[in-house]
Amino acid sequence: MRFALTVLAAFALPAQAVAQTLPEPIAAADPMIGTGGEGHTYPGATAPFGMVQLSPDTDATCEIRACYSHAAGYRYEDPTIQGFSHTHFSGAGHSDLGDVLVMPQAGDAVQLDPGDPKVPGSGYRSRFDHASETAHPGYYAVTLADSGIRAELTAGTRVGIHRYAFPAGKPAHLLIDLRSSLYDYPGKILWSGLHLLPDGTLTGFRETRGWAPGRKLYFAMRFSAPLAGHGFVDRDTAVKYKGFQAPGRDDAVAEKLGRALEARLDFGALAGPLEVKVALSGVDEAGAVANLDAEAGGFDAIRAKTEAAWRDALGAVEIDAPAPMRRTLYTALYHTLLAPSVWGDADGRYRGPDDQVHKAEGFTFRSTFSLWDTFRAEHPLLTLIQPEQTTSDVVQSLVASQRYGPYGILPVWQFAGRETWTMIGYHAAPVIADAYLKGIRGFDAEAALQAMLSSATYPPYGGLGDYMALGYVPIDREPEAASKTVEYAYDDWAIARMARAMGKADIAAAFEKRAGYWRNSFDAKSGWLRARKADGSFREPFDPTAINYGSDYTEGNAWQYSWFVPQDQAGLFKLLGGDARAVAKLDAMFDYDVSKLDYSHAEDIAGLIGQYIHGNEPSHHVAYLYAYAGAPWRTQARLKQIVESQYKPTPDGLSGNDDLGQMSAWLVFTSLGFYPVAPGSNQYVIGRPFVNRATIHLPGGKAFTVVAEKLSDANAYVGRVTLNGRPLARSYVTDAEIRAGGELRFTMQALPNRTWGSSREARPFSMSTARN
Repeated sequence: MRFALTVLAAFALPAQAVAQTLPEPIAAADPMIGTGGEGHTYPGATAPFGMVQLSPDTDATCEIRACYSHAAGYRYEDPTIQGFSHTHFSGAGHSDLGDVLVMPQAGDAVQLDPGDPKVPGSGYRSRFDHASETAHPGYYAVTLADSGIRAELTAGTRVGIHRYAFPAGKPAHLLIDLRSSLYDYPGKILWSGLHLLPDGTLTGFRETRGWAPGRKLYFAMRFSAPLAGHGFVDRDTAVKYKGFQAPGRDDAVAEKLGRALEARLDFGALAGPLEVKVALSGVDEAGAVANLDAEAGGFDAIRAKTEAAWRDALGAVEIDAPAPMRRTLYTALYHTLLAPSVWGDADGRYRGPDDQVHKAEGFTFRSTFSLWDTFRAEHPLLTLIQPEQTTSDVVQSLVASQRYGPYGILPVWQFAGRETWTMIGYHAAPVIADAYLKGIRGFDAEAALQAMLSSATYPPYGGLGDYMALGYVPIDREPEAASKTVEYAYDDWAIARMARAMGKADIAAAFEKRAGYWRNSFDAKSGWLRARKADGSFREPFDPTAINYGSDYTEGNAWQYSWFVPQDQAGLFKLLGGDARAVAKLDAMFDYDVSKLDYSHAEDIAGLIGQYIHGNEPSHHVAYLYAYAGAPWRTQARLKQIVESQYKPTPDGLSGNDDLGQMSAWLVFTSLGFYPVAPGSNQYVIGRPFVNRATIHLPGGKAFTVVAEKLSDANAYVGRVTLNGRPLARSYVTDAEIRAGGELRFTMQALPNRTWGSSREARPFSMSTARN
């Protein structure tokens, strides 16, 4: 079954003729977008949701927070490439990984250190020119200017393949540097090993103490040409006890263990390119070898298979639009299909959050869950554009992580099966509830609900004990208390929704009560969400513009967080004094003069439009909130302002970290004309489309089409909406209506229609006004 999302511009030519004139989607997606500026994406090769992200690292020599701009390993502005490593995050605001760095070298001498990027020839890093780069989904290539080596990269689900063309007549070498790591610091490598097997396969491992403590990764590597020589060296100089000398007095040994290992691999002069096939495993070296065998073929075969997978995944969206927008949207779709990534081996084994090996039965274990970001739009998008098995795998992986985790709660920010405890909330709950309420099955709903309950009732986590006892998180006992209170309340609502759908009325009632706890941290007198102390008083002094880590809010301030009540925006607007005051406050947020405010100390604060911060997630739903006040025309104007200022098809084309696909998912949804403000409500709030025609081909063969008549830069407002030929007066569309198939048609115009969607009956779901 093919799941497709087709987007066509309304040109005069017949649709079939128009489609035939367009380059295929894989050629439109540009992995270079987001590699500069604040995007933190990587340009290298990976398969959809692949375990391997084989990509160049331009500099991995910085330490921890100084590496923020190099969170993805590659920085477009850098002049040199340090090497090619096999693991990377797409758009994260913190980092780790950069495992198993490989750097080809040519000539008689082999450099063992990367050197200074400002001093050519001081190490194994090489200068390069962007003109020599090629980046497409599943493929990357560059010429290393200092050595003249042409490097090509491709990847399968669990393998990465390098192909290096060395200068004729020069000896070819590879350096494998197990010391190199993103967000590095002295002592990060706890232990590592290298093994040369009798058949010439190189295997190894390393354990690191980074963002995810005690992370273990194993690899296996094979070569298209035989080794002419090799050396394993440990560069660690701080070893007080080295034991006794093993057989041999040189570095051509079959095994080496240590904390600063490098492998020098010599091939002599080669008649043709050298292919290096690498597989990863989180289980053991034997698992890496098995993963290597499971994906047969060399560079061209793996590239062809992965490009076919990308054609199918990106073929979910066929876009006919002006070239810049087409490129931007395909790249956005590409970025939404990178995570959650596969973490289980080909035989189903995986290393879980308890550091033990388990086996997934009937699903593929996935990890890389940036849930504080991705519950908002990334996961809801995957329910529409991916086979249901993808979301079922996600839910089963989350539940398995809760089952085997040492704390018995769902993942918060997990990668490589290991928890990092980054960000707040228990946002796996809305991911699971949203899937269940949309009718996605293939997982044990009872076990999933129990996992959600375990997370929501674990007192030591983030002030939850006080939250359950007091009805809010007190700031004098827990940092970021205001944000935690409202995010817990939303997660509780998602649990209540799923419980009620499952017939668990007692659970639903208890969590519906908790879903209203946001009110306990809202200061109706001032109109702001504020942090309260255990004695009930609001903390002073209070500045709604202040952004500081560990303060009342998480990566934001009162301007952003005072709007986070997705489950009951109507209730919030009533506290604010009604629709007119809510609209005025929304306008004040976008129009705020921030010229005298300095947020440079806060890493993730980017993409400002007044106090609206599109480069970070707490703002992402805010432009759609005008619809809850009966003024969807204001949403339409704000969306145009956001899209035009926050996205462009250039390396610096993302205003903030892509955050494992969330920034991109926002754009994909928004371009189609609707957005999931409250995942779990089964509603999408209508905004305005940025494409002329879109068809979502759904499971079972049904299709849902979005048409935008008279769309142009001047016609930025929605004049009329019909659903299946009938006028649609409300400002939302349901998930059931989309999955049933049909047509949502917009008629665009130059002036706002201030009456469409204005009645109270036309507004999206809110708890306090829900009619069912």
